[in-house]
Amino acid sequence: MSEGGFHVHGPHDHALEHAAEGHGDKFTNQIAMITAVIATVGAMFSYMGGATQANAGLYKNNAAIKKTEASDQWNFYQAKSTKQALAELARDLAPEDKRATYQAKVDRYDKEKADIKAGAEKLEAAATQWDQQSDEQMHQHHRWAQSTTALQVAIALAAIALLTRKKWLEYGMFVVAAVGMAIGVLAILHI
Repeated sequence: MSEGGFHVHGPHDHALEHAAEGHGDKFTNQIAMITAVIATVGAMFSYMGGATQANAGLYKNNAAIKKTEASDQWNFYQAKSTKQALAELARDLAPEDKRATYQAKVDRYDKEKADIKAGAEKLEAAATQWDQQSDEQMHQHHRWAQSTTALQVAIALAAIALLTRKKWLEYGMFVVAAVGMAIGVLAILHI
């Protein structure tokens, strides 16, 4: 306080001025620095988690599209089978001179069905591949999310350690941050 040129500093004022000048104690500076690093890494891990989740959704969508296309092909295959069965019935009931015409249709439908079946199976294989890629991305997303959560807990422990000045909380922060980093490495390695 300043009254008539007389100025008295309390201990709190002195600590604030000292910290503002960049002369905070080693404990505070160390935790602040570590927290900044953890927050930066956590932000990158969070971004990767969001990206892998978006990829998983896109891949699942691609799988659904391929499954729908395969279903359309199987329906087309069924329609050709029905036409083939009708042509076979017509062939069997037709007079001898018309049987060759119906047999040609039966043979044509049989060949068309083989081509349709191959296409449908190819689409089903593509759908399965997209599903697998989606599942892999979701697994990786979970790793990123676990890592980000651990890093957020470490930041919270750092704040509590700063407020309480408890060394064991600082050590806890380091342990939880290390766990978060380790899980992040697992995500990077796709494990």
